[in-house]
Amino acid sequence: MEEVMEFLKKAGTYYLATDDNGQPRVRPFGTATLFEGRLYIQTGKKKSVSMQLHSNPRLEICAFMDGRWLRIQAEAVEDDRREARKAVLDDYPELRAMYSEDDGNTEVFYLKNATATFSSFTEPPRTVTFG
Repeated sequence: MEEVMEFLKKAGTYYLATDDNGQPRVRPFGTATLFEGRLYIQTGKKKSVSMQLHSNPRLEICAFMDGRWLRIQAEAVEDDRREARKAVLDDYPELRAMYSEDDGNTEVFYLKNATATFSSFTEPPRTVTFG
């Protein structure tokens, strides 16, 4: 899991795919934090991505960097604890201009039953599981 998080952090931007009543939706994301042994992402409750994850928690993440890419399949599980929201925001202080752990909008999810596959054109795929 640490290798997955390190890849996401170094890539900077990854793409999160959700289901919107049968229509795939993909958008750029940038948060990835390890907290209490789990990989977390963050969004706002008012955003479509939040509603989509609550309706269908299955997601995919894809990131590309230096000729390699990472694809993650997982379930998003909301963690409504203040400590979890604070941990993610502490890891991304630039988000504090828009979010606070106490604003009623900040939402964090951890990845459960995750399968992460590292791929490239020059090496065979390598898969790790976590969560």
